[in-house]
Amino acid sequence: MEQKILKSGEFLTAETDPKDIFIPEEFSEEQRMIAQTCRDFLEAEVYPNMVNLEKGDRELMKDILKKAGELGLMGISIPEEFGGFGQSFVTQMLTAETTGAGYSFSVAYMAHCGIGTLPIMYYGNKYQRENYVTRLATGELLGAYCLTEPGAGSDANSGKTNARLSEDGKHYILNGQKMWITNAGFADTQVVFAKIDTDRVLSAFIVERIYPGVAVGPDEHKMGIKGSSTAQIYYTDVKVPVENLLGKRGEGFRIALSILHMGRLKLGANVLGAAKKAITDSVKYANERKQFGVLISTFGAIKHKLAGQVIRLFAAESAVYRASHDVDRMMEMIKGDCGDYGRTAIEAISHYAVEAALLKVYGSEMLDFVADEAVQIHGGMGYSAELDVERGYRDSRINRIFEGTNEINRLLVVDTAMKRAMKGEFDLFGKAAALWSDLENAASRAAEGEDYFAEKKRYISNFKKAILICIHGASEKFGKQLINEQEVLNNISDMMMETYVAESLMLRINKMESMGSGSAVYRDILDVYVYDAADLIRKSACDAINSFADAGMLPSLKLASEKLTAVRGLDVKDARRRIAGKLIEDNLYKF
Repeated sequence: MEQKILKSGEFLTAETDPKDIFIPEEFSEEQRMIAQTCRDFLEAEVYPNMVNLEKGDRELMKDILKKAGELGLMGISIPEEFGGFGQSFVTQMLTAETTGAGYSFSVAYMAHCGIGTLPIMYYGNKYQRENYVTRLATGELLGAYCLTEPGAGSDANSGKTNARLSEDGKHYILNGQKMWITNAGFADTQVVFAKIDTDRVLSAFIVERIYPGVAVGPDEHKMGIKGSSTAQIYYTDVKVPVENLLGKRGEGFRIALSILHMGRLKLGANVLGAAKKAITDSVKYANERKQFGVLISTFGAIKHKLAGQVIRLFAAESAVYRASHDVDRMMEMIKGDCGDYGRTAIEAISHYAVEAALLKVYGSEMLDFVADEAVQIHGGMGYSAELDVERGYRDSRINRIFEGTNEINRLLVVDTAMKRAMKGEFDLFGKAAALWSDLENAASRAAEGEDYFAEKKRYISNFKKAILICIHGASEKFGKQLINEQEVLNNISDMMMETYVAESLMLRINKMESMGSGSAVYRDILDVYVYDAADLIRKSACDAINSFADAGMLPSLKLASEKLTAVRGLDVKDARRRIAGKLIEDNLYKF
């Protein structure tokens, strides 16, 4: 049966059938073997070396990365013709997830495999792919991505690094400075963004570390990810061969944005592995530590925390693989039009810019919550550098800054969805206007004989309506100035994130039950998540409404938001205890 592919952001106005999504319970045997290889590699090569890695041993990190390349772990996303395995995007995301448990190794590995390699794979010509990608895919070369400058962070296009064509026309002469460059200390290749002559937009270049004029500074002293080499790179009259211009002149900004979409999606997967490691550490400690003569895992407060970790992680995972499968299906749909694997892949990934930003924000904040609770469950020992949870807590913080800050990405979630709707990709504004004109009847009511999933589907449909009403009201009030009302956009973005994740979770559990792999505890996860999400959406909706509604509309809008976020009451205590009970019995994350 043909599956429907939604456009980016279209989840706001369309319904999805459980059969149209992919869930982790459907991983193939090959995918599970790849994930196990990654886990075995962490156990054998990474964890025993973490203390020395955190002392800033660049050569040790370089050696471990090269061992990963020898195992084939660098080439998961690279086509076979360029030395890789040509795996699906879902498999790439599973690899990102599994290696996410590797602390600062994961940062170095993901930087190489993602932003250090894929710009050349996606935008490079045949020569560039054969000369660089083939060696990056095996770990013979290690890569870095150089975009940020001292005066150009979120506003990447304001960078000052410059390139000019040499008099003989054979080289671009590169001058400038880049900062916060992951893998800078040992990367052989660098994808560097600079403006040619007086261009207003960036171009991209492949620069080799050995070129005269390339100088790498000392590693930065960081809060976390201490094993990752992060340094400034200086370019002084560096002669870059003209054949190393990546893509077309002036295409650098597009390349940078496209790679950020990819990076955000993969970060959304990467944090899953880190969260699973933190939860397993949490429950193992809770099952060993005694206070007042009993294991702390028997305490209701600890069960509450353990369940909270599980709920957020399981929900995030559901959303990540839903979006990943959409990317794979979009690749299949457009590959005939693009005629090139690299361009097809990045076009499909960029298509889901809304979901990429959403998953990046939600995932990074999920991990921060899980890591923080892990430290708290460990008590004083959690604050000791002797245990992994302390490292995990420090390392988690960077994810809210990586790949564009969460503040920028929150704005992108709403702005990108609205822009795509304006292009006619889906009918957001028409449906929003219709709801606005009949606020009293906006909320869907329970149908006679409504079953479990129909009820949850109705709740989520109402959440979407609340979002559409807020988008319409804010657009009418602020017009083109809405982009400057960042607080209101943040309110709507938070509503969108909670709704997309809640829907993904509902679809996953529905599909699990249809496959015979569900159980009552998964309904507990969904019940608690939707119950909590309703309150968060209600608060965000009220904050937005108070910002744009006039006195005449305020009462009816507030009443509508109350109806649209109303859900049935729930014994949250017992539901959480049942979720924690499974975790405690398994003594590891096994959901």
